[in-house]
Amino acid sequence: MATNISEQPAKASGTYRIGGDVTVNRLGYGAMQITGPGVWGDPKDPAEAVRVLRRAVEMGVTFIDTADSYGPFVSELLIREALHPYADDLVIATKAGLSRSGPGDWRALGRPEYLRQQCELSLRHLGLDSIPLYQLHRIDPKVPLADQLGELALLREEGKIQHIGLSEVSVAQIEESRAITTIASVQNLYNLANRSAEDVLEYCERNDLAFIPWFPIATGELARPGGPLDAISTAHGASPAQLALAWLLRRSPVMLPIPGTSSVAHLEENVGAADVRLTDDEFEALAKAS
Repeated sequence: MATNISEQPAKASGTYRIGGDVTVNRLGYGAMQITGPGVWGDPKDPAEAVRVLRRAVEMGVTFIDTADSYGPFVSELLIREALHPYADDLVIATKAGLSRSGPGDWRALGRPEYLRQQCELSLRHLGLDSIPLYQLHRIDPKVPLADQLGELALLREEGKIQHIGLSEVSVAQIEESRAITTIASVQNLYNLANRSAEDVLEYCERNDLAFIPWFPIATGELARPGGPLDAISTAHGASPAQLALAWLLRRSPVMLPIPGTSSVAHLEENVGAADVRLTDDEFEALAKAS
């Protein structure tokens, strides 16, 4: 029996083809928050983390974004526990390039041998033969970019990854990277209240690169009582978080928001954003208010 959009609301967000051939529903799930405090160690409630992941897929999420550094590896292992063997349409993206030495500690590490090691470990931990989207979590300024991306290109040639993505980069860095190898996606901080990466988003639109905004739900002062989100929330019967996600989905066809949570209730609220349709006036009002 076919599953309709009301049963799988993430389908209402539309689809995008990463790299031209990996199709996902645009509203995805970011798996950073299913770890312990400081993105370190096991979550307080591993069973709830498994429930969150399974519920995300039940609701039509086909794009899950994680990283080797989340835990480290805790997030990847929970994804495998919850979802393996994976549905044919489920796309799991992961990242390498940040090393961890404790809670809240993140350090760029882009030596080619390290990136290869982390890719092999991610393949094992996720239970994958090939990673659909493998992202350089940060460019390591101590290692030539050509060496970092060159190793990822070798992994792609070997079939261990399908597409290469970047994270927290400028337009100039994207162009430098694309001169070295084919890039499929960019993941930068971007939300309704913080659009400092607007030039990067516009570049991705012009060049048909997936733009994956992390921390997508931040609303800041926009959600204050009497503020612009408050009024539109009342009109739609939707939460400020849902409106923030709906705004992102409306903002660009290359946008793939990945709200994360460790709670099934919050997950269901977030995915429900795919059903929210802002009017032209509402979209512009929110854009101008921030």
